[in-house]
Amino acid sequence: MVAPAHRIHYTYAEYLTLEASSNVKHEYLDGQIYAMAGGTPEHAALAAAVIGLLFPELRRGRCRAYDADLRVRVPSTGLATYPDVTVVCGPIERDAQDEQAVTNPTLIVEVLSRSTEEYDRGDKFEHYKSLASLRQYVLVSHRERSVEVWTRDVDGDFTSAIARDGDVAHLASIGARLDVRELYEAAAEPGA
Repeated sequence: MVAPAHRIHYTYAEYLTLEASSNVKHEYLDGQIYAMAGGTPEHAALAAAVIGLLFPELRRGRCRAYDADLRVRVPSTGLATYPDVTVVCGPIERDAQDEQAVTNPTLIVEVLSRSTEEYDRGDKFEHYKSLASLRQYVLVSHRERSVEVWTRDVDGDFTSAIARDGDVAHLASIGARLDVRELYEAAAEPGA
């Protein structure tokens, strides 16, 4: 693939103008705008199941779950993106340049897919790590019944734990739990 002779650099304001008029979501990073791929029905069902299972546990507390329509901005790196599920505890903090983007997620969930798994585990996670508010990052597998929970310790380092079918993923950052079997059964196609 040949690189373009002149790379177009978009301002964040130009990105926001595009987002306001587009029916497709885009990520923004380093002056570049990237169209986000649409998910499969299975991907959407897993993300919806996460929210559905967390909602009863969160509804009386100080944390609130949001779907992929919520934009998250990482001020230190400039990334603007739409995680599959975002949980914010306490009042939301909005980005100084973007009133529609939050900057203080407590927990982020990404449902993996073949096309995004490497990015979600790698570069995107590195961006998320710079969010001081982020306590846990959860990766929901598309291949097997498993949930990987990355938790920030007191030193700021992240360690992982994997919950498989029959296990419960502990989401201490938001005072909730996620039963892996229940998650995948909730996301299963009816009659399957």
